[in-house]
Amino acid sequence: MIKKKESIQDIVNAGLAGRENLNCAETILFAADQAYKLKLPPEALKLSAAFGGGMGVEKSCGAITGGIMAISSIFVKGRAKVDERFKDINRELFNRVREELGSTDCDRLKEMYRDEVIGCHNVIARIGGILEKLIDEELKAN
Repeated sequence: MIKKKESIQDIVNAGLAGRENLNCAETILFAADQAYKLKLPPEALKLSAAFGGGMGVEKSCGAITGGIMAISSIFVKGRAKVDERFKDINRELFNRVREELGSTDCDRLKEMYRDEVIGCHNVIARIGGILEKLIDEELKAN
């Protein structure tokens, strides 16, 4: 059973991205790793690097893709085709982000929320909170 140690949002708000020099996808995956004690190997963080900034081309928000990596780590027990429940959880993450923030696209989220001083910190923190609530609900339900 996965037990949460800290809040993803609290970890993000404590300055994780700046302290560790992380992009949005790395920040969410690293925060989820800390919060849920996933014990992900350093290679996992390295793999998440390319998803920051909407996969580097401002498409799907990197904070969401980092969240999807965390969801996979927690809910996929073997391989994706064996345990497809995670697809519903991913879909729900996208739906909740779209509902709360108005979009899931990096370029649109940047237009609406990016700040010159703190960059996308507020978006990353909010998505971290959405992700955490979703994970906690799913863990509690099962």
